[in-house]
Formats: sequence, C-alpha cells, structure tokens
Amino acid sequence: MTLRRPNRRLVLAAGLAAIAAPSFARSPATMVLDGPAFGTGWAVTLPEQTNAARLRPALEAALARIDGLMSPWRSDSAIGRFNQAQMLDPMRIDPELHMVIAAALALRTASAGSYDPSVGPLVRRWGFGPVVGEFTADSPGFELTDDALRKGHPKLTLDLCGIAKGYALDKMVRTLEHHDVRDFVVDLGGEIAARGHHPSGRGWHVAVEDPRLGAAGAVEVVDLGGRAIATSGDKVNGFTLGARRYSHIIDPGTAEPVLGSAASVSVIADAAMTADGWATALVAAGAAGPALAQQQGVDALFLFNEPAGLRRVAVGRFAEHLL
Repeated sequence: MTLRRPNRRLVLAAGLAAIAAPSFARSPATMVLDGPAFGTGWAVTLPEQTNAARLRPALEAALARIDGLMSPWRSDSAIGRFNQAQMLDPMRIDPELHMVIAAALALRTASAGSYDPSVGPLVRRWGFGPVVGEFTADSPGFELTDDALRKGHPKLTLDLCGIAKGYALDKMVRTLEHHDVRDFVVDLGGEIAARGHHPSGRGWHVAVEDPRLGAAGAVEVVDLGGRAIATSGDKVNGFTLGARRYSHIIDPGTAEPVLGSAASVSVIADAAMTADGWATALVAAGAAGPALAQQQGVDALFLFNEPAGLRRVAVGRFAEHLL
C-alpha cells in the first residue's frame, strides 16, 4: 500500500513503563495487532482478551480500499487516473473520495491556502513526491459536484497525502467499532486515535517526540481522551543542505519548503482527518501558525527549536490533554 511512501513518525506511543516507536509498548494486559500500510505501518493496541484474529481482514480491506482510491503513487488509483487525465470534462468519483476531497478543499479555504491539495508537483520538484503536473497560485482550481470532480486546468493535480492518512485512521476506528471493539488505540504511521480506556482503567497516553535532529525521547505526554492526534514536521522527511533544513511541507505562497515554521506541530481533534490536515496546514503557515490555529479554534502544540531550547506554544484546548 502506497498512499504515502515517505515516513512521518513524529508521535510515539507511551506504554505502561516505556516509550516505544513505532508502536505501543506491550503490557501484560494488552496485545498488539499490526501490519504494513502506505509505506509505513499500523498497529492496534487492544485488551489482551480481545479476539483479534477476526479484525485483521477487515482492517486490511479498509486500508487497501483507501490506497486504491487516494494513493498518488499508483497510476491505477482513482486520484492517479484523475491526475493523468489532462481534460476539463467532469470525472465521476467514489462517494468516499468525494468526502475527502471536499474536506481538503474546505481546509484550503479555512487555512487561507496554507494547506493546498494541488501542490503535488511542487512536492515532487523538491524531491518528496510522485505527482507530475503544474501548480500556479492563480489556478482556477477544482469544481466538485454531487458525484464528479472537474479540474480548471488540464495539468492541475490533487495530492491528498496531507489528509488521507488521517481519513484512513478514522476508517480503522470505525471498522473496530463496527466489530464491537470499544477499548483500543490505533497508530497509523505515527498518527494515533484512541477510544475507551486502557485495561488499568486510565485513559490511553501517547507521547510527542522531540522534533530536534539527533534528539530522542518524548517532550510531552498527552491523554487523548477518545480523540486523535497527528504531528507534522521535518525531522524524518526532510534534508539539510548548507545551513538550511528543507522540509517536505511546501509553502504554496513561495512554492518552496516552508521557512520560519515550528520544528513540529501536533494537533488533537475529534477526527484524525481533521488533525492530519491541520497539522500540515499549521506547519505550512510558518510563523503565522499559532495565530491561525487560534483563529480557527484548532487544538495544537507548536514546538519551536530555538537557541535556548524548545519553546512550546499550546493553542486552544491542547493543554487540557497534557499530563
């Protein structure tokens, strides 16, 4: 599965006595079901008595379906076919894909363009993605109707990687709930959603990784309280050239990797898709990220790497989750 090949793993899970990457530390009261997906991996932590064997086929089928709809790395995916079709005629799309595209376009508006799903060609230009096409700031954009999508320019493309993995995580949560599982944590490539309680009776705790290059361990631990968390930054998916660190996150306004942004931004939201998209948007917003989060009511933690050390800026209700 190839929705996103570059690995973004900036949230670590906290177990009973240790912090472990990429999945939750196992305790005598829990078990872990895991596997590969989207060029990274997934893990579900469950109470030990759960009948996990029945869950794997349903989870793998959900992930495979999303990969087949939204992977820009696959020429046969729905998004791949749309990107290759250099025509202005409407293309009928799956209702599930329609919902994610609508969310992406709404986020572009809410973030004042900091998140833009048409930047795929710029991501490729800087060595981070597969999408071939053109990006212009004055592009006429997309027209989304009840069951179809139309591009306003023949070489316009869509890259949903900044939001689709979060949607996939939400889909895994719904799949588990459909199978009457009530207490669990799901980790999909470092994005995490929780429901219910740890077998000890407490909430599920996860840790935010130190975003500085060469640093290890956690800088904060949070109780998700039945919500989801996503973290975006350049520690894993970026490169250093000279004195500059080049992020995989592109500023649509400059058409370059974002400058002046936080080392990482973690967002907690009810839906993982929301957390995923806003984490990307707030990094891309650069120094304006905290003000944008405050304006839009986003629960976010900004970690700025400064000479004196990490500076933390918690916005919205994020501080309520800190332990």
